[in-house]
Amino acid sequence: MFKYETIIYWSKEDQDYPAEVPELPGCMAHGDSYEAALANVKEAIQL
Repeated sequence: MFKYETIIYWSKEDQDYPAEVPELPGCMAHGDSYEAALANVKEAIQL
């Protein structure tokens, strides 16, 4: 599996954790918790 830099942060406006992968344009996900956002972005990377 490839390793990509993933940026996860708290969005006060959306009240969730967006996750972005800068090396893969358009590859984004979000979750209610940090762990959920990470799991979701890992799935997005696989797609």
